[in-house]
Amino acid sequence: MPYRFNSTAMAAVAFAALCASAPAALAQEAWPSRPITFVVTYPPGGNADMVGRLVAPRMSEALGQPIVVENKAGGAGQVGAAFVARSKPDGYTVMIDGGGYAINPSLFPQLSYDPAKAFTPIGILGLFPLAIVVTPSYGAKTAAELVAMAKAAPNGISYASPGTGSSQHLAGALFLQQSKVTMVHVPYKGGGPAMADVMGGHVPVFIANLASSLAHIKSGKLRPLAVMASQRSSVLPDVPTLAEAGVANAEAYEWNGMFVPAGVPPAIVARLTDALKKALDSPDVKEKIASVGGEPFPGGAPEAPKFIREQTERMAQVIREGNIRAE
Repeated sequence: MPYRFNSTAMAAVAFAALCASAPAALAQEAWPSRPITFVVTYPPGGNADMVGRLVAPRMSEALGQPIVVENKAGGAGQVGAAFVARSKPDGYTVMIDGGGYAINPSLFPQLSYDPAKAFTPIGILGLFPLAIVVTPSYGAKTAAELVAMAKAAPNGISYASPGTGSSQHLAGALFLQQSKVTMVHVPYKGGGPAMADVMGGHVPVFIANLASSLAHIKSGKLRPLAVMASQRSSVLPDVPTLAEAGVANAEAYEWNGMFVPAGVPPAIVARLTDALKKALDSPDVKEKIASVGGEPFPGGAPEAPKFIREQTERMAQVIREGNIRAE
């Protein structure tokens, strides 16, 4: 018997198929429809953790979903970054990283992921200037005096950092390269122990993050010689920049960025970018970041990829010139 086309039946089948596909289409459009996870690549208490937890509530308000902050520390940020790089690119896993993002490609050439290809930047959460500080009783009262003392005694002065390859270590190396002096690097397992030993007089010099050292500077337990920024810090207006002290092109910041896995749809990236901008523009967030010496990133989201590339290239140069190797 020949097959006869039944238009009514075909229409019913088409309608049923349309109804079945509609929920899936709506689900794709309704992002976010569940909580979002912020993966902080460093332990609780540091810059990345602070700014991640600071912007999370405001971004949650803008996106209409809870945001859960999880710390996945280890390997100078590699553990958390590798986790996010493997995550589904659906916008529900977001990474908060630090300056190590720009350092690790040169310090650890065998990374399990390629930062330039594995992530899409959402924006820069803040810039935190680094400062050269000394034990209060130390002889150098200015950065120029420290440079003169180092030139008079090559490798006769030690400087502390939170560890080999840390942002502060590389900022110290940059300072030495630009001032044409040599000092002995003393790496610690974290910024707290390093700062404690400098305050105690065991090591005279420290490359400090203003966010964590400001209280000790204001209490007189550390003496700042210069800030490694393009302009003076609003929280330390009497402390000159390194350029004012005679050392040019030695600006260095700890910075924090927000990223998602590569492949997240552009519409979701745009939603996250807008939510981050709203969070960073909120008065309470701006006030908190400024209170610890942080500065807003002047370029906004459009300039973030360029900034990250420049930081990566500069850190690569410092590592090459300093012949720095991971421990």
